[in-house]
Amino acid sequence: MSNPSSTASSELKKSITFLEAMAIVVGMIIGSGIFLKPGIVLSNAGSPWMSILAWIAGGVITLASALSIAEIAAAIPRAGGLYAYLEDLYGEAVGFLLGWVQSVIAYPASVAALAIAFASYSGYFLPMNGTQQKLLAVGILLFILLMNVISTKYGGIIQLLATAGKLIPVIGIVAFGLLSGSQPGFAGVSGITAGAAGFGAAILGTLWAYDGWIGVTNMAGEMKNPAKTLPRVILIGVSFVIVVYVLFNLAIFYTLPVDQIMSSPTPGADAAEALLGSGGGAFITAGIIVSVLGAMNGYLMTAARVPQAMGERGIAPFSAFLSRIHPRFGTPANALMFQAALAIVYIFSGTFNTLTDLLVFVLWIFFTAGVFGVFILRRKIGTEPGRYRVPLYPITPIIGIAGGLYILVSTLLDSPGRSLIGIGITLIGLPVFYYMKRRGAHS
Repeated sequence: MSNPSSTASSELKKSITFLEAMAIVVGMIIGSGIFLKPGIVLSNAGSPWMSILAWIAGGVITLASALSIAEIAAAIPRAGGLYAYLEDLYGEAVGFLLGWVQSVIAYPASVAALAIAFASYSGYFLPMNGTQQKLLAVGILLFILLMNVISTKYGGIIQLLATAGKLIPVIGIVAFGLLSGSQPGFAGVSGITAGAAGFGAAILGTLWAYDGWIGVTNMAGEMKNPAKTLPRVILIGVSFVIVVYVLFNLAIFYTLPVDQIMSSPTPGADAAEALLGSGGGAFITAGIIVSVLGAMNGYLMTAARVPQAMGERGIAPFSAFLSRIHPRFGTPANALMFQAALAIVYIFSGTFNTLTDLLVFVLWIFFTAGVFGVFILRRKIGTEPGRYRVPLYPITPIIGIAGGLYILVSTLLDSPGRSLIGIGITLIGLPVFYYMKRRGAHS
């Protein structure tokens, strides 16, 4: 197959530091979900302590998956992340299909959704109509795009600052909540229990809130020592988020009564208001805005590395364009602009939530296959002395796979139509793949 830009990867600047990679992991996981999900998880779990157990269980499943993927990342430290791993472990067609849905729909639709969320929460401070919100969404997206085109370092700095900023309201609620001395959320609920189905639904809710960490693997081409850095930032980053999520929920239970938590769509804001007075709502809303900004920056930054890597391999349409690295800035500028342009289309069309919902089932198929890939990796190349290996193998990857299968079965039973449509959208990529293969064979 032709390779239109065989030197492209060597031109990417090795500028992502350990702290910036850590900020990508934490910043892409912690979006707005932690501020909004506690009530939903509590309603399903049935009691505060069962809710805490659900957050821990979801974290353990996520960590098991992360540790398994980290072994693959250490052995295949290529730009493109999961797309690259699936291509090496399962073949070009499987890798292409993931890269296809990520590049054309999943990543840009997620960026669009985050941009709209940024504008919507900004309406708390600056009331806007629908058109004005969309214009603000596009404006902040273009700013993030410009910073990432000029320098990956700028994108990394934005990620660091936004991640630090989003932790301020979280830490504030944790500190004030746990030191408040009151326990309204823990009072009089000993008789409330949840069945297995309810607890399972609670775990499912937490798994959505833990999603996003794998984006850091897309940046492997810009890390100085990805084989060592990726496993470390994934392990530390995911573990840190588990602790933050558990403490945040404990603080809310110490601050608010159970019935208020379960009935409120914004329990984080309610807890902030109870602890900090009338300014609490503004405090938590500002935190959500910063949180969404960090997630949007992380998604756009990591999203571009997938079409850039596919272009570098010569298997994407317009490969020469997508693979090109900016001669002055050393960034994947064309791939960044491609992802941003699609995101803007989705912002104005209003289809981003529908598209992301359609692809949940498909993306978790690929993700679960990625976790299972550690077994294939060991069969193919074994383990090398000194290279990171997943602890407690094979138990750890089995836990991750079980979590992935649970999400797949739950999603299929809950939304069979959407799941099948998502598969159909994905399979549209097959003719594109075989066309590119034929064209490459004849070039």
